[in-house]
Formats: sequence, structure tokens, C-alpha cells
Amino acid sequence: MNPNGILLDLDGTLYIGGALIPGAREAIELLRERGVPFLFATNTTRLSRRGLRERLSRLGLEADPDRIHTGLMAARAWLLERGHRRVLPLLAEPAREDLSDLELVQERADAVLIGDLGSEWSYELLERAFRELMAGASLVAINRNRYWQTEDGLSLDAGPFVVALEYAASTTATVLGKPSRAFYEAAASRLGLPPAEIAMIGDDLEGDVEGAQKTGLRGVLVRTGKFRERDLAGSVRPDAVLDSIAEVSRLFTGTTPL
Repeated sequence: MNPNGILLDLDGTLYIGGALIPGAREAIELLRERGVPFLFATNTTRLSRRGLRERLSRLGLEADPDRIHTGLMAARAWLLERGHRRVLPLLAEPAREDLSDLELVQERADAVLIGDLGSEWSYELLERAFRELMAGASLVAINRNRYWQTEDGLSLDAGPFVVALEYAASTTATVLGKPSRAFYEAAASRLGLPPAEIAMIGDDLEGDVEGAQKTGLRGVLVRTGKFRERDLAGSVRPDAVLDSIAEVSRLFTGTTPL
């Protein structure tokens, strides 16, 4: 079955650092020419949606903000629905503009929100988050990913810090980005398609492939970014494997049936 809608991961799938993966621009053009609706689907909290749009534009990929679906959007909606307006944000400063209708605080928080901080992580920040959790704040995470691909190699993602806080505070984080069902159901709703007609394309076997499959989507793995050949030896079986996003046409020609 040819997918009727596509979700596209960003880091490791369309680009790495400041460089497009060869064939990425042509892949997007192919989807537009075929009239296939798609969303850029990412967990990154290093940039706001506006910042992501600007970054894609600099790389030659024009994107309407409405085509960008982020884990931070899902987390914001969850926090507002539950009245958690006072939030301790452990995520990169540029992304915080997407939380403008929340009160960002350093103490007496309703929730601790964890995203990307990279080298800004410190014992002091973890201690602050721990104390808020022990005082009753909810732990909310965009993702629990262990690592991601940077220009310099694999780097720690937010997952190890989420797990450390879960253990220390005897709590369990609510994860609202990939691979959560909430993330994928919201994306399917935005595309206006049933999950079974959508394919998620990404370099993360757990977040992109397994998360999508558990919500009824097809999971397509690319051999770029954080992909390692050992990924294919595990229990998660992608519906298709592409050498890179440059081979996206195979999903529509019958050479890689889903």
C-alpha cells in the first residue's frame, strides 16, 4: 500500500547539523508533486517552531509552521489541559517562546518540563528539578531518547536525565513527544488521515519506527543519522528500510511495499 500521508523526522533524517542529507530537498519536492500531505515531526526543543522554520528555510526547505509538529506542542497542550501553568523549563532558551502562555518559573512549579539542554545540563539544574518533584511537581518529558546524532558523533539526549530524576524522585515521567501515542494521534489528526494510511520516516528505531507502529502507522527506518546496523537485529521490525530519505520514491513505486 502506498502511504497517503507522511511524517518526516528532521535531525538525522533530513539533515545533520547544518548540512542537508543528499536527496532531502528532492524528496520533499517529490511529495509535493505527488500531492502527498506531510508534516515535519520532531522532538527537538533546541528551537521553537519559528526557529525550525527558519532553519529549514536556510537549508532550502521551505516549511509553513503548520507543517511542523513538535513534541513541545503536545506537552504545552497537556500542561494547559491539566492546569499546570507554573512550569520549570529544562530546555533550550530559543524553544521557550512556544510556551508563552505558561508561567516559566524556577520554584514552586506545577510541573518540571524536560527537553534538550545539551552541554547546559548541570548538577545544579538536576538538583533544582529534583526538589520541585519532591515538592509535588509533575515530571513531563518531550522524549526519553538515549542519544542522538550530531556533527561530532553520537551525543547524550534527554533520556538519561529523565531516568535519573525518575529514580531519584520515585516518579514516572509523562512522555509527550515521540514515541508516545499522543504525539502520533495528534499528527494523524492534523493530516486528517487514519493512522494506517500514514508512514513515519526517521532514523530512530524506538522513537520513529516502534512508536509509530504502536499507534497503527507504518514505520520506515533510514540508514542515516543515529542509525546503526545493529538496530536491525532487535525485536522491532521496520515496515521498510531506506538507505536515506533520497529513496522515498520507493514507497510509492511498489519496489518497497508497505
